[in-house]
Amino acid sequence: MKGFVLAGTSSGVGKTVATLAVCRALERAGQEVRPAKAGPDFIDPSHHAAVVGRPSRTLDPWLEGEDGMRRTYARGEGDICVVEGMMGLYDGDTSTARIAAMLDLPVVLVVDASAGMESIAATALGFREYADRAGVEIDVAGVIASRAHEGRHADGIRDALPAELTYAGRIPPRDDLEIPERHLGLHLGDESPLSTEAVDAAADGVRAERLLELARRPGWLTDFSDFSPDAVPDDGAGGATDSSRPTVAVARDAAFCFAYPSTLDRLRARANVVTFAPVEGDALPPCDGVYLPGGYPELHAETLSRSSALSALSDRAADGVPVFGECGGFMALGESLTTAEGERHEMAGVLPVDIRMCDRYQALDHVELRATRDALTASKGETLRGHEFHYSTADPDSDATFAFEVERGTGIDGFDGLCEYETLGTYAHVHAESGAFDRFVDRL
Repeated sequence: MKGFVLAGTSSGVGKTVATLAVCRALERAGQEVRPAKAGPDFIDPSHHAAVVGRPSRTLDPWLEGEDGMRRTYARGEGDICVVEGMMGLYDGDTSTARIAAMLDLPVVLVVDASAGMESIAATALGFREYADRAGVEIDVAGVIASRAHEGRHADGIRDALPAELTYAGRIPPRDDLEIPERHLGLHLGDESPLSTEAVDAAADGVRAERLLELARRPGWLTDFSDFSPDAVPDDGAGGATDSSRPTVAVARDAAFCFAYPSTLDRLRARANVVTFAPVEGDALPPCDGVYLPGGYPELHAETLSRSSALSALSDRAADGVPVFGECGGFMALGESLTTAEGERHEMAGVLPVDIRMCDRYQALDHVELRATRDALTASKGETLRGHEFHYSTADPDSDATFAFEVERGTGIDGFDGLCEYETLGTYAHVHAESGAFDRFVDRL
């Protein structure tokens, strides 16, 4: 695919709304759009999927490695890829600028124009010129004016831009284009989607033809000419059951909603995947292993405490069925979960740990873990890279056993990967390109 990166001058300038509007405008122009997100975020991709109707891929060299990130990009099929950046263009160790350079994609800068006109052009030109100072080979090629009025306001921004910066349109200042926030970020796309009318109105100001002119096909894609995507549909549908492969039960509901599409694809490529929804009362299906993704178990703690699936999971884990829980999944595997309001709820009781929610986040970083023993997702001595973002604290038993030492990040007092039976629970999220899910399936 051709593609480009939508990057912001900072957080809060309206990148997600601009991404949704751009995707809609390109679809109107007859393009099959594939959305993607730079960095480890789960929430922005849920908004992409709600508008485009296709999974949004995660592109993060820390999680996947540069080759793995490129493989993830190459798996996408369509006419054009729209990559939403993270934070400001140059912010962070693994910045949007560095991701754009690794992907060999041009950058379209989203600038908050609510209180400026000619100064918007000066800001954009500064971001273009700063690439040399930052030592990053990127082409800041276009500008989208966020929260810009039509008429004189938008025309003044367009006319002030130098020739090397293409004016790619504007996003109007509308109240119905604000996505509400809560802890861990914005509301998920299927919880609080922008209305079709609002997205259509935002798309009206986007100049799709200019974006198509700016987009390019990365030169490195020639190295992937023989690349074969995982043999599963990209829409996330499962294939036929193969009795020679193990069966993995994956929790998928409002409490367990943070799973990378690439992870689900990889599991489907190597195992039979059956999904279940504990919050909706589903029973734990027959399986050889269980994967509990992250999510919001704290918002559904009372329902989960009564879940027959969690009760069955406790029994199956004690019987030695391998179970892997990440962040929210890890929290649900503990003895109890206490909400920020002080309400304590019993959880699955597989792992010897009590979880308490806090009013502010307790960890936010890319992480690196070193295995101190053989575990479900890594062998002793191996390292895994991932990320953590949570508002809870964990109080494990004094004799709790951990699989990993944290070499970067927070974890649980410098450790992560609580173990019991054949169950592993981590605060860290990992990507399929880390190899962790291949090792998990191998253990089955």
